[in-house]
Amino acid sequence: MSERPPHPFHRAGRIGSWLDWPMVANARRLTRAPVMNAFRRFLRRAEPVTSVLLAPYRFLGQRLGAAMPKGLYARALIIIIAPIVILQSVVAFVFMERHWQTVTRRLSAATVRDIAAIVDLIETYPADPTYGEIIRIAQDRLGLIISVVPGEPLPPAAPKPFFSLLDSALSDEISQQIGKPFWIDTVGKSNLVEVRIQLGDKVLRVLARRSQTYASNSEIFIFWMVGTSAVLLIIAIVFLRNQIRPIQQLADAAESFGKGRAIEEFKPRGAREVRRAGAAFIEMKDRINRQMEQRTTMLAGVSHDLRTVLTRFRLQLALLRDNADVRAMRRDVDDMQRMLEGYLAFARGDVDEPTLPTDVAALIEDVVGASRRVGHAIAGRFEGDPIVDLRPSEFKRCLGNLIANACRHGSTVEVTAVHADGWLSVAVDDDGPGIPEAEREMVFRPFYRLDEARNLDESGTGLGLSIARDIARAHGGDVELGTAPLGGLRAIIRIPA
Repeated sequence: MSERPPHPFHRAGRIGSWLDWPMVANARRLTRAPVMNAFRRFLRRAEPVTSVLLAPYRFLGQRLGAAMPKGLYARALIIIIAPIVILQSVVAFVFMERHWQTVTRRLSAATVRDIAAIVDLIETYPADPTYGEIIRIAQDRLGLIISVVPGEPLPPAAPKPFFSLLDSALSDEISQQIGKPFWIDTVGKSNLVEVRIQLGDKVLRVLARRSQTYASNSEIFIFWMVGTSAVLLIIAIVFLRNQIRPIQQLADAAESFGKGRAIEEFKPRGAREVRRAGAAFIEMKDRINRQMEQRTTMLAGVSHDLRTVLTRFRLQLALLRDNADVRAMRRDVDDMQRMLEGYLAFARGDVDEPTLPTDVAALIEDVVGASRRVGHAIAGRFEGDPIVDLRPSEFKRCLGNLIANACRHGSTVEVTAVHADGWLSVAVDDDGPGIPEAEREMVFRPFYRLDEARNLDESGTGLGLSIARDIARAHGGDVELGTAPLGGLRAIIRIPA
């Protein structure tokens, strides 16, 4: 019987079979584990050092984030303006440092070569004492105005201007090509550049046009660069404003809808994505309105049916002889009536009430006066502009729930309202037992009641604070609970105004 040929992987130093791969992988993991553990230990030890090294970058990032504008319009402008400024700065740097400097140095070198030729002519042919022929050749052929002044020393050297490229280029070229004492004047608004060169006992004075020695087209370049940048920025600002405006309108519409205000003449505008967001918002608003209308209609039917049953109960009780049992049943029917009204009011939410300019000071005085008439010790105070846009009936009910709760559990109640900085804040304080801090958020849940401390609504259904918070949030605000200065509970209503 012939031997079975070896498996292709049966080689020295190779894997014996595919089944051996898991074992090899485990071995590799075991081999790799010490290395990874050592790397992790190194990272843990280096963490303080890296934290110190990265601290300036984090600090710079925080400061930059705080300095950056928060609005989309301003940030979009920065996104557009920053690349333009960087591009124009790079182009200007390249032009000024490369093209302009090169051209200026070449023009200066050419002018100095002409001056050097004139110096050679003067020194080579000194026979003409007036140098008339040399002056004519310089003026006709080289465009230079020269004169030879005997016995005149050079003026004292003036400080070189810091940003004068022409002064630097001319000085370097004269030193290299002529190598004699010289004096130049490139400062000023004159169109001529003056060069004086000491030639023994005489001085050669040369006047050259500034355009012969200097690249004078930089102003035109800068003008076109700044002009085109300004045109691009104006176009970008106009188009960007038109693109941002639909987003702002969508945000205003969403905010108004969240506060229960009417949305007038909102239509999706702008780019395709913004239009889709606007259309989705309108569809969502319509669905919410339909759902609320259906719920209101259903609750109206339920209310009618239950009230009919309760009315029959009342009629039947009225026909019975008055005794303790009948009076107890009447109290039960009254409790059922109040509970039913509370449930329906909580579910309905009075969503159809419009937002109107309301005198909050008079509204608070009305609620406080109603509590005083039934014998409660309550004081009210208002500061600021009393006119606020809100739903008067809903807000009155919200405030009434909180005041009734405070009067039921405290002997002294104070109501303080302040309208300032775009917010209306109404604080209702009492000297009652209060609510434990751990329970203050729980009491806003529907049907949640504190049996040991205080019930939160008159009917005992546990809906008083739930209704108050829903009304406040429908106005874009909220209701918060805290500790009152009187020692009891403080309920604060805050709504934007």
